[in-house]
Amino acid sequence: MTNKDLDKELETLNKITNMQKNLLGSVYDDFFKAASEVNADSIDGSVFDKEFELNAPEKEKEKTPEKIEQEKAIGDAADSLGDAIKNANSALDEAKNLLKSDPEIAGIKPRQEEEPKEQEPEEDPMETLDKLIGLDKIKDDVKELTAFVKVQKARQDQGLKSVPVSLHLVFTGNPGTGKTTVARIIAKIYKQIGVLSKGQLVEVDRSGLVAGYVGQTAIKTQEQIKKAKGGVLFIDEAYALSQKDDAFGQEAIDTILKAMEDNRDDFVVIVAGYTEPMKKFIESNPGLKSRFNKYIDFSDYSIDELEQIFYMNCDKYDYKVDEDVKHQIRALISAKKMENIENFANAREIRNLFEEIITNQARRISGMENPTGDDMMTILREDLEDLSVISKDKGEQTGEAVQDKMEADAEIEAEETTDSSDSI
Repeated sequence: MTNKDLDKELETLNKITNMQKNLLGSVYDDFFKAASEVNADSIDGSVFDKEFELNAPEKEKEKTPEKIEQEKAIGDAADSLGDAIKNANSALDEAKNLLKSDPEIAGIKPRQEEEPKEQEPEEDPMETLDKLIGLDKIKDDVKELTAFVKVQKARQDQGLKSVPVSLHLVFTGNPGTGKTTVARIIAKIYKQIGVLSKGQLVEVDRSGLVAGYVGQTAIKTQEQIKKAKGGVLFIDEAYALSQKDDAFGQEAIDTILKAMEDNRDDFVVIVAGYTEPMKKFIESNPGLKSRFNKYIDFSDYSIDELEQIFYMNCDKYDYKVDEDVKHQIRALISAKKMENIENFANAREIRNLFEEIITNQARRISGMENPTGDDMMTILREDLEDLSVISKDKGEQTGEAVQDKMEADAEIEAEETTDSSDSI
């Protein structure tokens, strides 16, 4: 406990004691007031005349036994009140001495200064990039860009001429291909090599930039820019800002372009969205076209990579797939991709599939008595039933094909079991 805390405790005790004194004093006054009124009523009006005042000692001889008993009670009460106040003061002094000598003896533990928690060192952003599943072309593009920017900054630090390079980027591709994840890594890389001071990522879309009234969009956009200074402003589906006769979206674009010009040394913008709409968006505005000249295209994941993503989720949340079910998982992933071949959501679709399967598994486990840890971890064949990839009208034919394959596999498995039994 610090001196400041000790003083606060003593101040509190003083307040309590003062309250006690005031309370006792009030009771004392009320008691004597009541007693005075009784005495006044018990004697006639001449008690207040001059003769009574001059001959008070003689009058005392005329007191009745009741009056004497009453005055004695009043005296005893006064002594009792005085003792209470004295005891309160004594208790306060004792508490003060106790707190000063050792606060812990008084049952008050000294406030422990919180030790700062040791933060684990952040992983090198390049290592984080390398650990991502797939994205080989993206990794090469990011490393190539980083090397170029790093060397140009080093030349500038040495007083040499450096080639102007735009740090702003255009990410194109379908959803779920890792655009936001890579943008976050690039922000950290830019900070690591010294081109950004903070390296944070601020993610927005049209709704985060455009307001509903004229003149407010610029203010709303500037607020997001302020948050992103020293880091990266990531605008998803940026083409939504450039619509026909859209003064609000154009106001946001103009505000962003001005900020890019005014803060070129410590502010980066990455715009992202579907490939064709993004190209039209950039080419629609000369200001955008002059500032965004580096494109990174995010291709869809392959079936193998999607399967890796599924099992990565299993490992992350302590699930495992029964060996006899793994080929069916792959078939489901293939069917899910065939449903939306043009606008497939990639990793997001796999995440949704994973969540559907473990929901089915939870429903099955909830009906078991005393399930084991292994039961709660294992995904079985019945957990793949009634999935949206099979039940959707759009994917009805694909779903039927997957179901047929699952049933055929079950028949083959049964035949193999029978053959094994016969051979034995």
